[in-house]
Amino acid sequence: MNQMLILPVILPAILAGCIILFARDALILQRVLSVIGTIALLALAITLSQAPTQAYFLGNWPAPFGIALVLDGLSALMLLLTSALAMIILIHSIITGWDTKGRHFHALYLFQLMGLNGAFLTGDAFNLFVFFEVLLIASYGLMVHGGGEARIRAGVQYVAFNLLGSTLFLFALATIYSTTGTLNMADLAQKLPEIPAGDTALIRVAAVLLMLVFAVKAALVPLQFWLPGTYANAPGPIAALFAVMTKVGAYALIRFGTLVFPTDLPATTTLIASLLYPAALTTIAIGALGTLGTRSLPRQIAFAAIGSMGTLLLAVSAFTPQATAAALYYLIHSTFAAAALFLIADLARSRRDGLTAALFMAAAIAIAGMPPLSGFVGKLLILDALRGDAIAWAAILIASLLTMIGFARQGSDLFWKFPSAEAPTQSKAAIMLCLAVLTALTIAAGPITDGLTLTAKALHSPTAYIAANHLGGTE
Repeated sequence: MNQMLILPVILPAILAGCIILFARDALILQRVLSVIGTIALLALAITLSQAPTQAYFLGNWPAPFGIALVLDGLSALMLLLTSALAMIILIHSIITGWDTKGRHFHALYLFQLMGLNGAFLTGDAFNLFVFFEVLLIASYGLMVHGGGEARIRAGVQYVAFNLLGSTLFLFALATIYSTTGTLNMADLAQKLPEIPAGDTALIRVAAVLLMLVFAVKAALVPLQFWLPGTYANAPGPIAALFAVMTKVGAYALIRFGTLVFPTDLPATTTLIASLLYPAALTTIAIGALGTLGTRSLPRQIAFAAIGSMGTLLLAVSAFTPQATAAALYYLIHSTFAAAALFLIADLARSRRDGLTAALFMAAAIAIAGMPPLSGFVGKLLILDALRGDAIAWAAILIASLLTMIGFARQGSDLFWKFPSAEAPTQSKAAIMLCLAVLTALTIAAGPITDGLTLTAKALHSPTAYIAANHLGGTE
């Protein structure tokens, strides 16, 4: 089974190369290859989600010398989330013709999936950096897909912020390697508790640098400035796909915060949690105020995505199994809710009929965290995990109210004051799929939460992850 771990990385890379070499002028063939590849990735993700914790070493080089891909509950969840969202986005892109507005859409889309899957599977911090760069290159190409001055300007800002993050990432990796002699994450989990007291300061510096890097990816205050312009100016389906991009930062914070820099590590103790908590609170506030204050629907959705990242990372900052399980549930919910809204915004540029308005209302209720959809369940789980924290409760509840008010005003202006011709039903298929996922999350919240609780407990007690990484076997 562990040989399958390489497939989510090399399959999209091979298909993207085939498109560039043999199908660059054949749109139908590009679509066929993209659909086949995405279906295969979804099937792989479903299969791997049933597998135990295991590792695959490229070239059979053992850790920490070789490149290790490690599958556990968290990485399997992220693979499944990415492939399911990618399938929905691809459907929308083909139905609406977005993939016809540039020659390399499908190749870039597949390279993007390669980078995402690699980031979620890698067991090595340096290769996490490598996959971050693959993501950056592919996402910039997708960001400027279709051209336009505003899109190019937003893309340059996006690249500039992420290059800053890449520079900090290299500094952090160099500091860690000079201190420990390894960048394998499982190896770091064993070596960091034993470092000499004189190297503690260097490890703390590296931990802060890494947190800044992941804060850039997650659009965490004060490094969220790139997101509103980038998401608002990106093509609709690309902005929807980018809904999972910020989750790469959240994934990295969870992975490093539970494996490499846990709260009981003497060198960092509660350093990451103490920095993450106020940043998450401020991110919630910025997101809610931006959602309430902006009049542009794409920018409003972008600010709502920032607010949802704040809520997610507020739960992460507790670094308890219950809070982590709640964060994972909310991570799934917020990805599909934001994607649905971005697809609705794409449709509403020219068509604003009654069904689109109803879909907008459902998606707005979901992302605001109002009953009866999964946003309410997710926030309820987070509030329960943070009970006793009055500040967190106030921030989440007030932000939910402001977000709902902002979207209610936007919906009234957009769909009641300025209605337009009805859009074809098939153009709404991807939106309906996103909302179907949110409905399923709500109906099956109990068993899903039970599964995520097991994943969270394994994250906070990573013995299986460490053993599989060093032995190349399963636990």
